[in-house]
Amino acid sequence: MTDHDGNGSSTVTPASNNADPATVFTALAEILYGGADASEVYSAICVAATLLVPGCDHASVMLRRNGEFVLVAASDDVAAAIDSHERHLGEGPCLDAIEEEVPQIEADLRNGSSWPALARAVVESTPVRGAMGFRLLIDERKVGALNLFSDTVGAFTSAAAADHASMLAAFASVTATAVGRGEDIDSLRSGLVSNREIGKAVGLVMAAQDLTADEAFDLLRRTSQQVNLKVADLARTVVENHSVGKDR
Repeated sequence: MTDHDGNGSSTVTPASNNADPATVFTALAEILYGGADASEVYSAICVAATLLVPGCDHASVMLRRNGEFVLVAASDDVAAAIDSHERHLGEGPCLDAIEEEVPQIEADLRNGSSWPALARAVVESTPVRGAMGFRLLIDERKVGALNLFSDTVGAFTSAAAADHASMLAAFASVTATAVGRGEDIDSLRSGLVSNREIGKAVGLVMAAQDLTADEAFDLLRRTSQQVNLKVADLARTVVENHSVGKDR
């Protein structure tokens, strides 16, 4: 349910954006697997935020490169404009998220914001009333932030909003790590293939030996150590042997 205040913003008990997390992350993985470059992946993460994070209407990814803060993706012009305000004013949840260990969350920018100049500019020029910033890391170095914005007062007070944003930030960090190490998207796709093979192998072991997922993965891990194979290589062998068996 939505009510409107005198400033034209909406106040609600925020509803979920109704996207299934597994579906969203599968779609992101497919984008990587399908040949997207890093900028396309960051853009997809921004769009995913508006689908997955309750109350999120706009999102962006900002990275620090050579001492400068750079916008690398935004879901729309509103998110891009807010990041521009932050860089110009030198304050905001996105910039603080890069420097601080904890996420930066303000559910109502009109009510005593920690970033008064930014809050004033945002409230005056955009429909946004709430903001969150989550740090992205490469090898434990602070390199950027996933930035989320809501047009709804109080939308970012829910635990689900922070939890889903944290998951997206972790995904974005993996992408940033690969790019930061000079790895290309082919390397990321290769890693996804390995993860898929592991997932398939875990499922096969669960079915064959009536184990839980954790027990099946632990069995794969222990077996890989015993035969001196990487878990991904062992998983691939398990899946290939199963496929050969089915074809006979």
